[in-house]
Amino acid sequence: MNADEPFVTMLAGGHPNSLGQTVEVVEIVLADPTQLEQLYQCYFDDDEVVRLRVSNAMKRIWREKPDLLVPYIDRFLTEITSIQQASTQWTLAQLFLELQDRLSDEQREEAIVLMQRNLETWDDWIVLNNTMQMLGEWAFDRPDLKGWLRPHLERLAQDKRKSVAKKAGGFLENYTDLIKCRPRCNPRLRSQISLMACDG
Repeated sequence: MNADEPFVTMLAGGHPNSLGQTVEVVEIVLADPTQLEQLYQCYFDDDEVVRLRVSNAMKRIWREKPDLLVPYIDRFLTEITSIQQASTQWTLAQLFLELQDRLSDEQREEAIVLMQRNLETWDDWIVLNNTMQMLGEWAFDRPDLKGWLRPHLERLAQDKRKSVAKKAGGFLENYTDLIKCRPRCNPRLRSQISLMACDG
């Protein structure tokens, strides 16, 4: 592992579906968090493979040391959301969901608006599934968000791609079950709505 080699070089090349040297980059950043900015700047490289691996690296970093990413949340909201690449957009949905306890109210509302846009405009199945997961969980105690989301779930429940249809249908079913048995639902399960089931 060469810590002096630029990240953009380490993240380039090889098969697009391979990790390349992503893990090595992550190890460097975790050992020296001052290198995180260099990794972040790779999001703006012209090479889409580099950007794909940046997203993978960021996910590994926030799952290992989430506090490192907190100072970057505003920049993800204002800069990274404009990158028209599927891997970037599905990573954002994962980021917002997994770091939701570290978002301010303002950041949370901005993330909702951005993910609503993605659900309306993107057709990539991974973007759709991750966006549904984020919005679906956040809508549990937000009747306004749930009301906005329901027609989109109904549309996507008819999608020809099984994983998309299953994800949308699962949330619709859970929302219905929750209405029927809300008084007996364990509140601790609400953050995992897609897995929720209430006894009849």
